[in-house]
Amino acid sequence: MALDISDRIVIPVEDGEEHLFEVRYIFEPDHFEHSYVVVTPVGEDEESFDEEEEVEAFAFRFIEHGDGEDDLELFALETDEEWDMIEEMLATVEELEEE
Repeated sequence: MALDISDRIVIPVEDGEEHLFEVRYIFEPDHFEHSYVVVTPVGEDEESFDEEEEVEAFAFRFIEHGDGEDDLELFALETDEEWDMIEEMLATVEELEEE
């Protein structure tokens, strides 16, 4: 599965429940060894995402192992540096979208 913007992915949680998310951003920064994805829950109002209202977003480090649907592995962000990078990238994207 080559992950792309607007793809929908299912993320299971500890209790076995599964949640559907839409890929909003993919980052592959040069100064980090990993790729990162930012997703939002499907069902969030699309207009809210484009306006000033806050939308709940989640960031993960990811690895793709192949082209199948189950070949995507997500990991929680572990370091302050990763969080800082994600926040900086999102701020940059937001600035570019405002222009």
